[in-house]
Amino acid sequence: MTAQLPTHFRRVLATGLTLGALLTATACAGDDLAEDDNASGGGEASGTVRIASQSFDEAALVTAMYEAVLTDEGYDVEKTLVDTRDVYMAKFPADFDVVPEYVAGLGDFLNIEANGPEAETVTTNDATESIEAIKPLTDEAGITLLDPSPAASQNAFFVTEDYASENGVSALSDLEGESVVLAAAPDCEGRPDCEGGLTSVYGIEISELLPLGYASPETYQSVIDGESDLGLTGTLDGTLDDQGLVLLEDDRGIQPAQNLIPAVSTEFLDEHPEVAEPLNGLMAALDNETLGELIARVTVDREKPEDVASDFLTEEGLIG
Repeated sequence: MTAQLPTHFRRVLATGLTLGALLTATACAGDDLAEDDNASGGGEASGTVRIASQSFDEAALVTAMYEAVLTDEGYDVEKTLVDTRDVYMAKFPADFDVVPEYVAGLGDFLNIEANGPEAETVTTNDATESIEAIKPLTDEAGITLLDPSPAASQNAFFVTEDYASENGVSALSDLEGESVVLAAAPDCEGRPDCEGGLTSVYGIEISELLPLGYASPETYQSVIDGESDLGLTGTLDGTLDDQGLVLLEDDRGIQPAQNLIPAVSTEFLDEHPEVAEPLNGLMAALDNETLGELIARVTVDREKPEDVASDFLTEEGLIG
């Protein structure tokens, strides 16, 4: 969940191919925004809240949770899912009120926007430190961060089990000095937690970056077929074993704190302070194990994100 991933992100069908991709192979800031307007149910209307997020499975699921808890509060929710962070950030907070975000993903994006692509990274692997470090950036942008979740979703890289075995690879540092083809999201290029970090910190030569998506069926298959050596997914991905794939350890620590966190338009929050409580409650209810299991229901079991979100939130007593 980046500058833009989100980074985000994590699961695919056990067969690896039959899941319909929510994340397209390429995206740009000029992509059309596909909107899904949802009427509220239950309770007196509190107005309209506009949510924007990314479209990969994990983000779609978390966004469905935001949608459900705010609908339960009586809001009419307008939801927009896009391929990459830069698409909605070009319109946030002007045209959107709430964004499901990741601490370092958002912070690094704002830092680069404000200080240029060569700006020194201000986030660390500590969520509290990172939130404090990026506060001047969020304040300037008119964004308020609510409470971070214990659940953290970081970028991760995988190879086939055969590749790992044949080349004695278990950590990213084992690829130092090697030339590899990387299958990843388009915005991976240059990012310190993605292609940039692989190159500068690990000394890996990326001979080609194939923009096939974050944890997408195309990215998995590219690695399985040998078209790519290395693929991008997330630390919560529980589908790799079934596909004969294995995560490589980030033993030099290029991944910053990517705790889930609600980003809210400061102006909107001033007018609707009541949105903070349900969103903070949602963040507190999530951890890595729980979120990983829920994501698997979407990407492996083919359940709809909205159904999985509703089941979980009802069981937790977060919606009535």
